[in-house]
Amino acid sequence: MEEIFANHAHFVVFVHIFGAIVWIGGMIAVRVAVHPVVATIEDRESRVEKSLRITAGLFGLVMPFIALIALSALFMATAQWSASGEIRKLLLAKTVIFALMSLNYLYMYIRRESSWRLLKEGRVEDAARKAALLPERLIPLNIFLGLCALYIGVTLRGL
Repeated sequence: MEEIFANHAHFVVFVHIFGAIVWIGGMIAVRVAVHPVVATIEDRESRVEKSLRITAGLFGLVMPFIALIALSALFMATAQWSASGEIRKLLLAKTVIFALMSLNYLYMYIRRESSWRLLKEGRVEDAARKAALLPERLIPLNIFLGLCALYIGVTLRGL
């Protein structure tokens, strides 16, 4: 893996950063631009349905990019693991952040699917309650973690 990174570092870093742009940028766009507009829909069932459809679209879009981020991170971390203690600490911090983001993504995905089932069963209020946590807490959490990971990544590239 070290050899692959050494020979294709620009491409591996590009894939990694592009994946982060799609994942973090997608979450920011949905949270800041889309969800506030959806919240203006008066009919509760329509509002919940649109929100869940949008979230499903985001989750479907970012899933392959999460895999690309993980794969490219593996190449980069393997190539840099023998570096100084400071770099190792940053790599570990970034790995922990990525793991937390991935677990949160999985939790959101499951919660969204559960909300969708409730909506299709006609349990609109239950679906709305279950789904509300996504734009209110879970997506912002991943945005924050993603920005922290981005900052650490920039720091690592400068070391």
